[in-house]
Amino acid sequence: MDQLTLLNDRIISRVNVNLNEFDFDTEPFVNNTLDYEKMLKFYAFYGITSQHPIYFQFRHSNLAGSYFLGKCLVSRSAIYKSDIRGDELKRMGDNIRCAKNIPLVEDEMITIKDSLLYKTLVHSNSHNLENPEEFSIRNTISAHYTNIHGSTLEGCFLGPFATIDLMNLHSCIVGEFSYVQVGEPFHRKIDPGTIWIRNPNFEFKYQFEKSILDNFVGVNSFHQPRGSIYDFVKEREQDYENLFDVMNIEPIVSAPTSAVNRYAVVKGKTSIGENVLVSQRAFLENAIMGDGSNAQENTYIINSVLGGLNITAHGGKIIHARMGRETFVGFNSFLNGKPDAVIEIGQGCIVMPHTIIDPRVSIKIPDKHLVWGFISSEEDMAANTISLDDLAEVRDSLRIGSMTFSGKGSIFIEVFKKRINNILLSNGARFYKGEKRGHAQDGQNISFNIIQPYQTGKHMGLYPSIRIEP
Repeated sequence: MDQLTLLNDRIISRVNVNLNEFDFDTEPFVNNTLDYEKMLKFYAFYGITSQHPIYFQFRHSNLAGSYFLGKCLVSRSAIYKSDIRGDELKRMGDNIRCAKNIPLVEDEMITIKDSLLYKTLVHSNSHNLENPEEFSIRNTISAHYTNIHGSTLEGCFLGPFATIDLMNLHSCIVGEFSYVQVGEPFHRKIDPGTIWIRNPNFEFKYQFEKSILDNFVGVNSFHQPRGSIYDFVKEREQDYENLFDVMNIEPIVSAPTSAVNRYAVVKGKTSIGENVLVSQRAFLENAIMGDGSNAQENTYIINSVLGGLNITAHGGKIIHARMGRETFVGFNSFLNGKPDAVIEIGQGCIVMPHTIIDPRVSIKIPDKHLVWGFISSEEDMAANTISLDDLAEVRDSLRIGSMTFSGKGSIFIEVFKKRINNILLSNGARFYKGEKRGHAQDGQNISFNIIQPYQTGKHMGLYPSIRIEP
């Protein structure tokens, strides 16, 4: 294990140098998180399809239990039970929009160096116009169930259940359960439970009360997660472990235009319609997936009905709920209904990333509403929802409860709806008569190949350096 220890010591030192101004030490997190025996146990795997360019290069790294798709280079890093999903990387010839369209001269690649990604999802493509052909993560540590979505990183620490979205970060600490999409922050510390979106036309910000957030996602002195959301995920983790114990299993039957990943859990009386995408590490139990719906990575849909064209973004959890058509549930949201306290979300609603709905009685949110923050009763809805029509009328600023909004509400809605439509298109929800293919169709015929680490000798714990090309 000497090489594995040296690898992690190197990662700790490089991240700590970048975060020195915050007097922040990542060593306690790493030493209390990694189990070297488990890092020996799990194989890594990569997917091959005719729809995705293939290039994998792994050097001096441990990749235990991780999944790779598309073009990826990993060097001097530990990638544990993470999904490095390159099916939305830019391709050679694609144009980058800036002052003048610039075509890419080669396919984009995800590059991970001197980093530890622990149960992390990496997805989308780089939004760094200075280096558009490389989605880079360097000198960075991400904790449990973090989403790195289209965001390049240099010298950062991301707390459990954090999401960084379509941005570039340099020497930043992002607290647990925070969602940020704010451009290019330098040397910033984001407080836990911060929901912050900013662009030239608007800014949305919400801050969870610490006393509330701690019940759902908190951390101990070693930055290890705790709380009811973590407990919910942990209780179901063994179902995923079982998938790795068997090399070949019968594919789950679904509609001919849908795809259910080999590494998804599907249980109980679950129904899957047309043009549905069920991604790896999604968890469905007694779920009805209406046509064009998706369950993205690390999502949970349990005892719930999705009416159709529903998006459940990475890490979203929907329990005992009825979702109207064309609803969007954002990253890491927790819709925790119960048999006697069902959640009903109307058609065309937008549930903001990292929203928590944990009702004591059944609640119903009307059609075409924006939802955010923390809701446990109907009284909370007044301070955490607004109709999209009312939001569209906002021209300057708005404060509702702990949420502040400034800018033009109509542009905020327009941007969100455009992104929702792009997600539906990319996931194959609009597929019809051979047109508008997406992930649900491109992922149907995928083959998986495995790689394993050295079990003994001087390289014990590391994976062999390997390059895989067409």
